[in-house]
Amino acid sequence: MNNRNATAFLEFPSLARHENKFSRGLARKYKRCHAEILNNMSMYEAIKNQGNQFGFEPMIENSGQWRKFGKFIVAGMGGSHLAADLLKIWNPKIDLIVHSDYGLPALAQGELKQRFIIAVSYSGNTEEIIDSYQKAKENGLEVGAISIGGKLLEFAKNNGAPYIKIPDTGIQPRSAVGFMFKALLKMMGEEKALREAGILGKSLHPEDYEDAGKILAQRIKGFVPIIYSSGKNAAIASNWKVRFNETAKIPAFYNVFPELNHNEMTGFDPVRSRSPKETADALADRTSNGADIKEARKKLNELFFFIILKDPDDPPKIKKRMETTQRIYRQKGLAVETVEISGKTVFQKIFSSLAIADWAAYYTGEGYGVETEQVPMVEEFKGLLQNFKP
Repeated sequence: MNNRNATAFLEFPSLARHENKFSRGLARKYKRCHAEILNNMSMYEAIKNQGNQFGFEPMIENSGQWRKFGKFIVAGMGGSHLAADLLKIWNPKIDLIVHSDYGLPALAQGELKQRFIIAVSYSGNTEEIIDSYQKAKENGLEVGAISIGGKLLEFAKNNGAPYIKIPDTGIQPRSAVGFMFKALLKMMGEEKALREAGILGKSLHPEDYEDAGKILAQRIKGFVPIIYSSGKNAAIASNWKVRFNETAKIPAFYNVFPELNHNEMTGFDPVRSRSPKETADALADRTSNGADIKEARKKLNELFFFIILKDPDDPPKIKKRMETTQRIYRQKGLAVETVEISGKTVFQKIFSSLAIADWAAYYTGEGYGVETEQVPMVEEFKGLLQNFKP
């Protein structure tokens, strides 16, 4: 099946709901084709089709063991907790702890019992999250699971714990944020928000942001990107960073206003703080010619490209800090670009910004000639961990 046909098929994301319209044999044939297409999906196709993820209608299995909570712990690693981070932008008041470690957060047992623990692992085999799930069960806590399968869903099925199985599309966890976002909303009982997010299935068109991402990729080539945002949009900045790390295979970092104005920015000030002689003496054992510290630090600063994510709804004081930081960085010869976070709804703002990030990371990776989908170093590390002998 060619890419055109594959794309057309992906635009029919809810085949299961319409299975009664087909013969069982035809439905099975479509499902086999669907799996074949998705398991061979390129990073380009994964980005282009992300809007279709919001057509996913999550269902809670073992729902008799589910009840609505007001407090949550989401245990997830890597791409599996990115959606949980974004939930805090949708509702800053939500009582949600994102736990990215083994075990459970260091809370009193009474506090843990007041929270619904949601174990999220895209593969279902993440070591840390399996440990979190098991610790929750051992302590008699209420726990649910979200995954495509693996050990996590096996445990949930055997334990009678509520779980949601998300589609196994063959994409990387960072590319499945839409699936996991909707699954989390369902598991938290946020039906209104779930319906609102579903609208993105028709209104989010990642291809509309491809040119913006491609232009940004051209500008940052040869640099290490550092992404800045307001505190409330920290999860968006973090998602940008992850995409540059995993898709483009380059270092990337992020920070937030106003905190960065009290520490990080001073690391990019190339002013001379010592006399030339003191500088030369200090650098004598590190450089061949005792070069001036200003020149040495200038070379360090030339490695970075700053991306400031500006949200029209950011507080005026934060906007003032963004403008001032941009001005002073440029005065000091630093490369700075601003990217607007735009959209009519909070969901549109979040996922349109991530679409730009996806394209920017994709074209950055293409520019460096790297494989943009897989994460071989992560897999290599996992193999070494499994075979580790102290």
